[in-house]
Amino acid sequence: MSKRILAAACAAATALALSACSSPTQSGSGSDAAKDGTLAVMASFYPLKYLTEKVGGEHVSVTSLTPDGAEPHDLELSPKMVDALSSSDAVVYLAGFQSAVDEAIEQQGPKTVIDVSSAAQLIDAGADANHPAEEEEGEEAQSGHDHEGHEGHDHEGHDHAGHDHDMTADPHFWLDPIRMAQAATLVGDKLAEADSAHADEYKANAQALAQEMNALGDTLVEKTSSCSVTTFVTAHTAFGYLADRAHLTQVGISGLDPDSSPSQARLAEIAQIAKDQGVTTIFTEALIDPKVAQTLADDLGIETAVLDPIESQTDASKDYAATMNDNINALTKALNCQ
Repeated sequence: MSKRILAAACAAATALALSACSSPTQSGSGSDAAKDGTLAVMASFYPLKYLTEKVGGEHVSVTSLTPDGAEPHDLELSPKMVDALSSSDAVVYLAGFQSAVDEAIEQQGPKTVIDVSSAAQLIDAGADANHPAEEEEGEEAQSGHDHEGHEGHDHEGHDHAGHDHDMTADPHFWLDPIRMAQAATLVGDKLAEADSAHADEYKANAQALAQEMNALGDTLVEKTSSCSVTTFVTAHTAFGYLADRAHLTQVGISGLDPDSSPSQARLAEIAQIAKDQGVTTIFTEALIDPKVAQTLADDLGIETAVLDPIESQTDASKDYAATMNDNINALTKALNCQ
């Protein structure tokens, strides 16, 4: 009996040793990808995941730090996701957009860090972009805000869930397909540096995607070039780059941060703009409570429709390109484009 017990113990010890040697990095999201030879890449939110998957093709396995259907502005990372960054081969992100991601990258130091902000050519947020005429919480909060010319203002005392959401630049570059094309080229170049064996494929994929994005940008401009209405009202001011590209005017109920709450004065101002500009539609979003937009539309006797900021993928059957085409169609209908 003792010999059998001894033999079994030895076998178990041998198996355990072999197991430990064969899989030293099972705790990170990139371990499975590493075993099949692909790059384990983490993207901070959906548009960058889309870019990375398209550019990387079969040579990458991409995980989004922001879950599908979640609001990326308020992202909190679990300890597991933070740890996974250290074992990933690369991370693709937009510096300054998600503070939790910025901090995790600084702590974990992934092998390759791809920041698309330079390619995106972000525009300064400008005065009141974060919280246009926001509803204040008492005189103490009001005294801490200067809503006249406070670009990049310090928003002390008005911090959502412990995080300062004020942005000195508008992060929503992905709503301009031309900027998406520029970001695709950058991602292709950086992946080629990280994985030289497949450099030509990454660059070819990036070139093809850039062409597709440029064509989508041309479609946006062409379809909105002859609209009888050139102003559109949105749930939050996510569509500045799209508006600039199409030579339209965006009016946001809330600012760059969708959590900001408009004042009654702001709503009255928007209502007057809508009447003056012949606005027929107030645009809502899937990830924002439509109550305020719906009430405003009801008061004005006009319709509501959805304009997707594509900050997160809310419909698995539609990718970035399909959703942008839906946005273009929604705009052309609401703005009475010929």
